[in-house]
Amino acid sequence: MSIAHLLEDFTLQAGGGKLHLLDEDALEEQRLAAFEQGYSAGWEDSVQAQEQSRGQVSAELAKSLEDMSFTYHEAVTRMTLSLEPMFQSLVQVILPETLDRGFAARLVEQLAEMAREQVGQPMQIFVPAGRTGEVEVLLPQDLSSPTRVIEDPSLETGQARLQVGTSQREVDCSGLLTSVAGAFDAYVFEAKEAVSHE
Repeated sequence: MSIAHLLEDFTLQAGGGKLHLLDEDALEEQRLAAFEQGYSAGWEDSVQAQEQSRGQVSAELAKSLEDMSFTYHEAVTRMTLSLEPMFQSLVQVILPETLDRGFAARLVEQLAEMAREQVGQPMQIFVPAGRTGEVEVLLPQDLSSPTRVIEDPSLETGQARLQVGTSQREVDCSGLLTSVAGAFDAYVFEAKEAVSHE
């Protein structure tokens, strides 16, 4: 007598049907299918994780660039405001002194240029009161035609008028200083506006 009736039969399914046993080829096909399915799921998870990581890195990079841009502009603005006293001394002291020292030389240079265009014509330089001597000293002695330096009380400091024959030219260093001062003032004003909107 056999004891098979005492042992559990694993060939039966839970529902009472017979368990289907696979041969070696079918089992190998099932293993390959399971491997392919697992590999595909892993690949999709990897791609999805990479996309999320890439999106996060892009967002962090954009935020960092935005922060750097803001920091850069804020630094430039604050530096501009700290340089305001230097700009003021440049416009109010250094540039006027530099232009004043070079005023006579600039007039002679302009006059020589005009004289090359109109050879042999009488030359006149109209300068503000008190500047005649320094201009006369710089005039070349070998000029082909007589040159007169004339004081004109209507001219302000830094202004002059040159005349060679019928050709005239005006020199206005004070106007140049005014435009430079205006540019510096506008630049500093914009910087102050930027700081006040922070």
